Amino acid sequence: MKSIPKTFAVDPQRFAWGHWCHKRNRQIGEGDIGASYSADRIGGEGAVRRPFRHEGVDWVATSTFSNSARAYRLVHPSQFEGGTLSYVERVSDGHRGRCAPEGFYHGMRVKRGREEMVLCGPETKFIAGEPEQGSLF
Repeated sequence: MKSIPKTFAVDPQRFAWGHWCHKRNRQIGEGDIGASYSADRIGGEGAVRRPFRHEGVDWVATSTFSNSARAYRLVHPSQFEGGTLSYVERVSDGHRGRCAPEGFYHGMRVKRGREEMVLCGPETKFIAGEPEQGSLF
C-alpha cells in the first residue's frame, strides 16, 4: 500500500512553463522543477534531466502539473541502501512494481550525464504556495 507523499510548498515560479525561443532554439523562463521532469527520458534512455535543489538535496520530477509536481531524490549509489533496478526491470514486475510502497521510481538506476545515480523515495509532492517557516518559539 502506498503512503501519502510528504508535501513541500515552494515558490510558484518554480513550476513556470516558460516559452520556446526560436532564436536561441531552447526553452526560456521555465521553472527549475518543471525543467527537471524526466519520466519520459527515464523510460526511454534511463537518464534524467538537470535536477532541482530543495533543502540542499537534488530532486527529479516524475510528474508535473501547472502548480505541483511529484519527485524523487537523486542520490549517488553509495548513499542508497537496498537493491537497485532499471526501468525495464521495474516494469517487468507488473502490478507489484507499480504499487511499491516507496513509489514506482524508488531504487531505479539512472544516468545524469555520464554518472550513474539512483532515484530514492518515497515519492514527494511539491506544490505552489508559501514555503513554511519554522517557528521561533
